Amino acid sequence: MNERIEHCLYLSGLTAQGCWDELDDYARKGIEKFAMLIIEECCNQLHDPNRYSDGDFAKWRIHKHFGLDYER
Repeated sequence: MNERIEHCLYLSGLTAQGCWDELDDYARKGIEKFAMLIIEECCNQLHDPNRYSDGDFAKWRIHKHFGLDYER
């Protein structure tokens, strides 16, 4: 598994006290696939490099795409 995705799982509590170990292979693969789909959606939001020269705008765009509030 990708170290960054594993770190996100840790931050979400899924690896706390054996939680990840208690999941079956189907659930683990589903969670990993979910993370990859989120990453792909983020990349799709940044598709036009000429439009997103400001990092703050890119962050706002991703937050907006996922329906999250963005605080600068």
